[in-house]
Parts: sequence; C-alpha cells; structure tokens
Amino acid sequence: MKSLWLKGWRPLVVIILLFIIWESSTRFGGIPAWLLPAPSDIVTEAIDVWPNFQIHLLSTVKLTLLGFVIGCSFGLIVAVSLHMIPIVRESVYPLIILSQNIPIIVLAPLLVVWFGFGLLPKIIVITLVCFFPVAVATMDGFRQTGQELKHYMQMAGASRRQIFTKLEWPHALPSIFSGLKISATYSVMGAVISEWLGAKSGVGVFMTLASSSFRTDRVFVAIFTIMVLSLLFFAFIIALEKWMIKWRPQGEK
Repeated sequence: MKSLWLKGWRPLVVIILLFIIWESSTRFGGIPAWLLPAPSDIVTEAIDVWPNFQIHLLSTVKLTLLGFVIGCSFGLIVAVSLHMIPIVRESVYPLIILSQNIPIIVLAPLLVVWFGFGLLPKIIVITLVCFFPVAVATMDGFRQTGQELKHYMQMAGASRRQIFTKLEWPHALPSIFSGLKISATYSVMGAVISEWLGAKSGVGVFMTLASSSFRTDRVFVAIFTIMVLSLLFFAFIIALEKWMIKWRPQGEK
C-alpha cells in the first residue's frame, strides 16, 4: 500500500491540478455551462440523476461482462487453435489482422440490419473489440516459449499435449493477461458503442439522450462513468493476474 501511494501521488496531484484549472476557467472565464460545465456542476448533476442513472449503469455493466467473457473466450480458442495447427495459422492469421482494419462504428449499422436490435449485434461488437488483443497476445506468448525447454521435454518423452499444458500455456499466461487488460478497457467502450445501436437502457443510451438535449453536464457524467468502469475492470484483471501468476519474479510484474 505504501509503495502504491509513493508511485501514485504524482498523477493524483496532476489530476487535482487539472480539475482546479478546469473549475477556475469555467467559473471566471465566462464559459457557458452548456458548452463546458464545471467539475462541481458535473458532480452535482451526477448526484441528482443517480436514481435513474443506476439503471443505465447496471445495464452497461451486465453487457460489458457478458461481451468480455465471450470475446476473450473466443480469442483464447482462436489462439490455441492457430498455435496447435500451423497450417491453419498461416491461412487465417492475415484475415484476423485484416478484420481489425474495419472500423466498428462503420460495421455497427450493418449488424443491426443483419441481426436486428436485440442482444446479438451488441455482443458481436464487444466480441470484435475484445478477441483480437487476447488472441494476438496469447499467440505471442506461445511463440516466446524457450525452444531449449521444449527440446528438453521432447527428449524426456513428453507428448505434444504435455508440452502445451505444462510449458507453453503457463509460459504464455503473462502475455494472456496483457491481452486481457487491453480487452478489459476496450470492452466498456464496445458496450457503449453497441448501446448506440438502439438499446433501451445503458450508459450509451444515457449519453445519446443527454447529447441530443444539449445536457453537456450529463454527457460528462457518462464519460467519467465509462472511465471509472474501465479503471475498475483493469484493476480487477491486475489483481487476478497477481493471484494466478505468483511464480513471476517481483521485478517482472
């Protein structure tokens, strides 16, 4: 805890200074509240709308968790499959890279046309933004396994499955968690984007309604909520990583 405070106090001071400058600029600079509300006004509005906003927040959290689990599971399955079958990897891997060049915001309307306004297109959006970091990071972790260790296990008579479960998979765990941390932040963004497709509730819906009515303070409430959700999700993955990978040297964490 002490080391965390020693590392984190400088960014905290910078954030506080930024909010002080923001508050002062809006209060004394004559900036209209509809254009840029003061941080204090945003906090006040967040307290006022909380009874209604918590419904939107709960909807986004549920959608984020569901999409994250599905997207990351799909990414792990793809990574393991491509690693175990080199011929398939050489054929499919370029297509995976190519799929990430399609902007999600452009693909989203097509998903609505193909699958309607239900849950499926929203899950597809989150899956698309989550599976790629996990798949790429996992395959990189597999490739970085020491060849001398693999040769040693082969000489000891280990099967391909034993090499994977006893050597390659544990060695790839740090890389897997790196991909999970990236996907954790992307999943919240993907959930909000998917809610723009026509959901009945969610932070994305709340943001859209606030923007259309020029309630900039509510837009900032949604933005800060997304940031906090991403940080909490990211912190959870870090805690899970420290719990599962206890064998790593302290300097590598």
